[in-house]
Amino acid sequence: QVQLVESGGGLVQAGGSLRLSCAASGTISSINAMSWYRQAPGKQRELVGTITSGGRTLYADSVKGRFTLSRDNAKNTMYLQMNSLEPEDTAVYYCQLVAVTTQTPQYAYWGQGTQVTVSS
Repeated sequence: QVQLVESGGGLVQAGGSLRLSCAASGTISSINAMSWYRQAPGKQRELVGTITSGGRTLYADSVKGRFTLSRDNAKNTMYLQMNSLEPEDTAVYYCQLVAVTTQTPQYAYWGQGTQVTVSS
């Protein structure tokens, strides 16, 4: 009932910037928290940051001051602006959102992931 499309990943040099987008579509009644996670090779998936429906944000310590979350509720879209990228930020980034649809109660949905590679 909910489809997530991520975009904006790619290859960038250390110190550079990227902007990820996550667009949700489907029979959505409401979207609560929206989050980005990432998973580096050989490591567990970790939370990068969360933004609530009211715009409140929470970030992992490793990205505070460098990454910024925002969302456009009218477009059901979330953005992750990543600045001052470091090689340690290299990972597959996944969008997750908690939504209620016209047919299902609150549930967490995941995107397919987008690769971010930061070269040194």
